[in-house]
Amino acid sequence: MSTVIIQRQIELSPLPAATLSSSRYSPHGDVATSPHPGRQIFEATGTNTVGRSRQLSATILIIASNLVQMLSNITSMSGGLAISKSLGVNTGPGKANWIAASYPLTQGTFVLISGRLGEIYSHRRILLLGGIWLTLWSLINGFCDNFISFNIARAMAGIGGALIMPNAVAMISITCPPGKLRNTSLGFFGASGPISGSIGSIFVGLVIQYLQWRWIYFILAIICVPVFGLLWFLLPHENAVDPGGKLDLVGAALGTSGLIVFNVAWNQAPAVGWSTPYEVVLLLLSIMLLFLFCIWEGKYARKPIMPLDIWNAPSFFPLVFVVLFSFMSFTTLLWYMVAWQQEVRHWTVLHFGIGWLPFGIFGTLGALLAGWLIPRLAAQWILAIGLGTVLVANLLLATMPDQQIYWAQVFPATILMAFCPDLVYTAAQIIASNTVRRSQQGTAASLIGLLNLYGGSLGLGFAGTVETEVNKSAIDITAGYKGALYFGAGVAALALLFDVFYVRMVRDQREGWENPEDADAAIVPEATSTATAFRL
Repeated sequence: MSTVIIQRQIELSPLPAATLSSSRYSPHGDVATSPHPGRQIFEATGTNTVGRSRQLSATILIIASNLVQMLSNITSMSGGLAISKSLGVNTGPGKANWIAASYPLTQGTFVLISGRLGEIYSHRRILLLGGIWLTLWSLINGFCDNFISFNIARAMAGIGGALIMPNAVAMISITCPPGKLRNTSLGFFGASGPISGSIGSIFVGLVIQYLQWRWIYFILAIICVPVFGLLWFLLPHENAVDPGGKLDLVGAALGTSGLIVFNVAWNQAPAVGWSTPYEVVLLLLSIMLLFLFCIWEGKYARKPIMPLDIWNAPSFFPLVFVVLFSFMSFTTLLWYMVAWQQEVRHWTVLHFGIGWLPFGIFGTLGALLAGWLIPRLAAQWILAIGLGTVLVANLLLATMPDQQIYWAQVFPATILMAFCPDLVYTAAQIIASNTVRRSQQGTAASLIGLLNLYGGSLGLGFAGTVETEVNKSAIDITAGYKGALYFGAGVAALALLFDVFYVRMVRDQREGWENPEDADAAIVPEATSTATAFRL
């Protein structure tokens, strides 16, 4: 890229002599222009330095922003069946799957382009825009009074989550070069997932039991206001990586529409059946759109939203399927665990939330374990551990009787499944961020986020199809649940085979950027006036 990256150093240190010389630093508060095109270091008479307390506060809020959007996702997982009944759709999990699938569908789809938007307009701006969007549609969600409008609002809210997640990851990845600091930061970032899962399940259970389900989304909107409001004040201004860049609109249109139509075809199939003519039309249309997307990105796009050189990394192609299948398996496991406990064993939503508390504890340990394992164990074995846990957890639930105490199989399955998303996601995110150029961190984060979120939504469609086909008579509902859980175990086993035989990545023991150009573009100390420090 012709533009040189400017990134404010979170905690300012004295400018090295070389930097002062090359930037023609002016002690009088003038704008000093670097000899490099596109680089400017702004100085003002009254400088605003960033101390450790602000750095810590901003980091906590970045993690909180991810926690909030994940909290939004879990609300329709743990409380999805109860909300569906309140909206007049009293069906099993296979046909009520839109409640759980609508948010991750759009989040997983639009995350494809949100990283690129961050590169053009700055990750800070897009992160804050995502917060505003999520707040607005969470509020609207609370006013929905039917199944269709509810799912449309959830899908719109998912776009906000898509804007938040990769840009939050990119801010961490851009600030921290490859090494222990980045691994630890992404590990803590990954811990927001299991924490939001546990907190969200309890929160949803309390609201549904003592208030109306609408208050889930009213309260969520209220929480968003201070989180993103404080982020606006505390996040230092960040110049865009590629401010003059263009978004590949044709590629974005083909890619997002293809992914959405493909997902809609699979998630609608359990309700209407594949014999419905428009289902086949949707599936064929999605395949055509995705084929055109690949042709456009490979031959015609000047600035593809998914650069081809990302796929040149060793083992990256099979890694894509490993991550996709792992989250298809994980979300299937979670959705049918909810269904089994609430529909068959008649647990309340709050009861389920309490029973799911171990997920938050062991999931947090899994996130920290992933960061610790990265420099010590080859990546394919970290992924294998995560895949093994979700495989066994699916089998535990698939083989349990209709009625059984919680401690026998649900409890160990909850502990095991907690390790899967964090081992797989954190390892894949670090592999991706360490593979690509510093200027492509947003794109890499978007790709891993796409596999994570879209895989979860897509898995519900596949599992719902299996459930409805196994239980066509609608007499033995647990037979359908078991079929879906065996499907989850099957895709986890397939991912494990791909991982063991095709993914080969060495232990990551790097410290610092390997490419000299990336090192030059690393954090440049920048002092600013109060006015420029907080501009959006």
